[in-house]
Parts: sequence; C-alpha cells; structure tokens
Amino acid sequence: MTAFPARAPVSGRCRRLLCGAGALALLADLGGCAVGPNFHHPSAPATQFAQAGRPTRTDGTAGADGQAQTFHPGADIPARWWELFHSPALDRLVRHALANSPDLEAARHALRVAQENRAAQAGVLYPNISASFNPARFKTSRTYSPVPNSNRWLYTVHTAQLNISYQADIWGGLRRGIEASGAQRDAERYQLEAAYLTLTGELVQAAIAYAGLRAQVDTVQDVISSQRQILESATRQIALGQMSDADLAQQRAQLAQDEATLVPLRQQLSQQHDQIAALAGDMPDAPTPDFTLDGFTLPQDLPVSLPARLIDQRPDVKVAEAGWHAACAQVGVAIANRLPNLQLSAQPGLAAASIGQLFVPGYGQWMVAGMLSQPLFQGGQLMHQERAARAQYEQAAAEYRSAVVAAVQDVTDSLNAVSADATALVADSEAERAATRSLDIARARLAYGDASRVDMLLATQTTLQARVTLAQARAARLSDTAGLFQSLGGGWWNRHDAPPAHGGWPP
Repeated sequence: MTAFPARAPVSGRCRRLLCGAGALALLADLGGCAVGPNFHHPSAPATQFAQAGRPTRTDGTAGADGQAQTFHPGADIPARWWELFHSPALDRLVRHALANSPDLEAARHALRVAQENRAAQAGVLYPNISASFNPARFKTSRTYSPVPNSNRWLYTVHTAQLNISYQADIWGGLRRGIEASGAQRDAERYQLEAAYLTLTGELVQAAIAYAGLRAQVDTVQDVISSQRQILESATRQIALGQMSDADLAQQRAQLAQDEATLVPLRQQLSQQHDQIAALAGDMPDAPTPDFTLDGFTLPQDLPVSLPARLIDQRPDVKVAEAGWHAACAQVGVAIANRLPNLQLSAQPGLAAASIGQLFVPGYGQWMVAGMLSQPLFQGGQLMHQERAARAQYEQAAAEYRSAVVAAVQDVTDSLNAVSADATALVADSEAERAATRSLDIARARLAYGDASRVDMLLATQTTLQARVTLAQARAARLSDTAGLFQSLGGGWWNRHDAPPAHGGWPP
C-alpha cells in the first residue's frame, strides 16, 4: 500500500496568500461574465428579390449600348467595378479623386480617431499607476517646538510615493464600454467605406451624365448647322422668287427654337463639369476629361447579390448594425453602474528628512485599501439612464431594420431600372432609325419639289428629338448599370487597401 506524505502545516503568511489568491480567482471568475444583452449578428431578411419571377436577361438591340445584359445571382463584385466600363479616362479620374478627395481624407481621420478611442478605452482594464515626489519645507510654532527627534523649528520632508488604483470589473461594465467603443470604431470603418462607395459611384454617374449631355449638345449643334445651311439656301431662293416669305419666316423660327434649346444644355454641361471637379477635390477651373458615350462599354454580365450577402455588403447597413451593437453594449454599462463597485488602491512610498535617507532602510511607508461602494439614492438618475439605454437599443434595432428595407428597395429599384432602360433603349433606337429614314425621304422629296419646307422642318424636328431621346436613353442605361453596382455595395470587401473590420469580411 502506497503511503502518502503527511500534509505540512500551513503558516499564517501562506494562509493570507492563499486567501488572496482565492479572492483574485473569484474576481476573475466574476469578471468572465458581463451584464446586459449579448449582441448577435442579425439574420438576413426573408426576401428573394433576385429570383422573384425576374428575367435572367434584358432586352437588346443592334447599335451602341444596345446589347442584352445577363443577371447572375450570387456573383461577386470586383473592387474596381468601374473598370468594367472600359474607359481609361474614367479610371484616371477615379484614381485622382481617391487620392485627392477631402471627404475621403476626413473619413480616414475619423476612423483613426475611433481606433485610438477604442485603444484608449481598453486601458480601464489595467491598474492606474502614478509616481510623485514631494519635497516640503516646514516651520513649526514655538508652542510645538522643538520637533521631536530633530530638536528643530525648521525641517524638511522628502516624500516619494507610488499611487496604484484598480477597479475590479466584477459585472463587466468596463468591458461593455470597450465593446461599445469597438462598435463605434466599426461604424466609422463602414462610414469610410460608404464615403469611398459614394465618391466612386457619384464620379461614374457624373462622368456618364457629362457624356450624355455632350451627346445631346452635339446632336443639337449638328441640327442647327444643317438648318443654317437650309436657311442660307432659302434666302437665295427668296431672292430668285422661288420661295415665299412665310416659309422663310418659319425656317428662321425653327432655327431660333433649336438654338434656344442649346442654351440650357450647355448650362447643364458646365454644371456637370463643376460637379466632377468638386468630387475630385479640384477647383472649377480644373480640366475635365472629354467623356463621350462611345467611350463607355456597357457591361453585359451583372451580379445580383442574395439578401444573405447584401446585409454584409452594404456599408450603410453595416453602419446601422454597428450602431445597434454599440447601443446594446451601453445597456450593459447602464446596468453595471447600478451594481456594487470594488475599488482597490495601494500607496507605497518613502518619507525622509533628506534625499539621501530615501535610500536607507527604515524610512518606508505604505497604505493598502479596498472600497466596496453601492449606489443607494441618486434621485432615480441611474434607473432612468438604464431605461434610456434600453430605449436607445430598441431605436437602433428599428433603424437597422429600416436600413435593410431601404437597401433591398434600392437593389430592387436598380434591377427594375436596368431592365426598363434596356426596353426603352430598344424602342428609342427604333424611333431614331425611323425618324432618320423619314428625314432622308423628306430631303429627297424636297429636292424633287414633291414636299414643302414645312414637311422638311417637321421631319428635322422629329429627328432631333429622337436623337436627343436616344442619347438620354444610352446615358440612362449606363447610369443605372453603375447604380446597380453601387446599390450592391461596390465590392469594397475585395479591396486590398481597405482597413480591416472588427466583424470580419462579408462571406
């Protein structure tokens, strides 16, 4: 039979150490839990907008930007999605704006502020230690003089001391505060991505709008140039008596109307130029690339994110989720503020009549204290603060649901717009071809004297409107395609230069 050694007696010092270790273990065990609700990643909305009887392809037609587009549910989005339009001028503009935009720079600094605040908040879990050195000169009254052990009226005391304090996070309130600070950091992280997506999306939209306006201006200018030639020919015919003054007056009136149409188009073009310069962080006198509709290639393969991924791809939804997370953690902070609080402190130090004595044994002093406090009455302040935190938590939850609904609506509207634009472009292309054919016939008939100039003017006006409408339809299809990429989140999770998020990347 194996004999076990007898248990050695435990000294008083060992007992104190064991009791202290047990208390620390108890505090650590209590510190493993945190009061208040635990936040969980929200589930995806119960919707199937990508498969709800939606066609897999759009309508298509021959001609510029008339190709059919195919929808691919679940397909990923590249980080530089604007490169799918194959416009070198657009790529250069976006790169310049990303490096020069003050809004993007401000969002980066806001993220850095939130990161530093989160790091600073984490310091509350550690003891606070400070050092002080206090030399003091004293003179005592004759009533109390001489000073014992010194036989002096004047004396000096040098005090060197450490101040150590520690707040035990028994209820997890401090850790809930750190959790809230981390959620706020994540919110700024996604605000940066939202600023990035907004900047790139608005730049692409502005470039396409500029190209569309430029196409309309060029179309009106071509028609005006043609009408001026017709007016010159009509003026010569008036001199020869081959044309009436009424026909000439009608020709001049039509020319004036078309010239008047050109003025607001040029104004809109100038405003679009200024918007592009502002988005790029430049002044209005900065040159703008000469964008044209022919300089863009319509992407034929379009991604459609499923709802389960959409809530992790949209920066605005992630911002709302981070706000909800922060509000959830603040509930725990408010609850912990109403519970008992344990403060530990220690003040080891030295006090001597001269500096040299500070390094001699026997002049040490110390103080160790613990304080357990419990709020009893604050006029209902802590109770109402907890109720406010819970109400803010419910508010943040509602705001998150609103953000998800808006995101799904945005994607659905973008999908509908892409399909409708393709159908409209088919009709507008056919109308433009028919109008151009009618104008060619009117010119031929006028040359043979088989049609009046009124017929010619009407055909010209119809053709002008058809070409302007076609340019608008081409720009709309390009713009709404860009809007679809933007509504799906813009592929920011595929960027290699993106700062990491606390919650990880979307799946």
